[in-house]
Amino acid sequence: MPRTYSLAYLSAWSLEPPQAVRLAAELGYAFAGLRLLPNSAGAQQQFLIDRPEALRETVAAQRDTGVGIFDLELIRIGPVFDARAYLPLFDVGATLQAKAVLVAGDDTDEQRLTDSYGRLCEVMQPFGMSADLEFMPWTGVRDANAALRVIRGADSPPNAGILVDALHVDRSTTTLDDIRALPRELLHYAQICDAPTRAQHGRDFTVEEMIHTARCERLLPGEGGIDLQGLFDALPADLPISVEVVHLDRMAEAGATEWARRCLAASRPFLEPR
Repeated sequence: MPRTYSLAYLSAWSLEPPQAVRLAAELGYAFAGLRLLPNSAGAQQQFLIDRPEALRETVAAQRDTGVGIFDLELIRIGPVFDARAYLPLFDVGATLQAKAVLVAGDDTDEQRLTDSYGRLCEVMQPFGMSADLEFMPWTGVRDANAALRVIRGADSPPNAGILVDALHVDRSTTTLDDIRALPRELLHYAQICDAPTRAQHGRDFTVEEMIHTARCERLLPGEGGIDLQGLFDALPADLPISVEVVHLDRMAEAGATEWARRCLAASRPFLEPR
């Protein structure tokens, strides 16, 4: 079965949602991802919530191209969390027929985080999207096992999910055996990129360095040292792939279209039958 690819928000962050959908169609991506809520106060995002005309334009682009919306970003679960505050995001997601919402766990109290995540899944259930918890080593969900504990502690909601990002696998304590042990029903998609490894760097990465790479300076697959072949061989062969490669300097030089083309071309060798 051919792989399904999604053009991640970070791989085309300068585009408005209708542009991202049309670019995805032009280059052979089946889906696009959108960031409708910022990852931090005042950070870059796209605007569809409370923008009915922009939402209509995005739906029209989907209809014209056949490209779907895979994931919406970003919900951060902190110590104070109200799942119902995100109802406007879920309404837009339902209109776009999005499949997933990316969730970050920023609460270091694991039991409280678990309770909040369970409530989020409950509130999201009527909207038809999964709540995909992304483990990142500088957050309250540091590795794949922590993500699995949260979901099991929340009684494994039917729309629960774990998002596997190649960068965070490499920089966390997650092993390939941990990845193989993840229940298939929790895996809805995974993210691919590359980066230097700890061995190449000569020491452990600081939190600031990890965040900078994740948001500003990822490498095309094959340019770094992450064991991408091992990782994606450990994941289901039919898992949809979000191509998430942000490198701000190189993207500015190449332009949005060329960069998104390079991202997909560099990803395919690690994901398609050899």
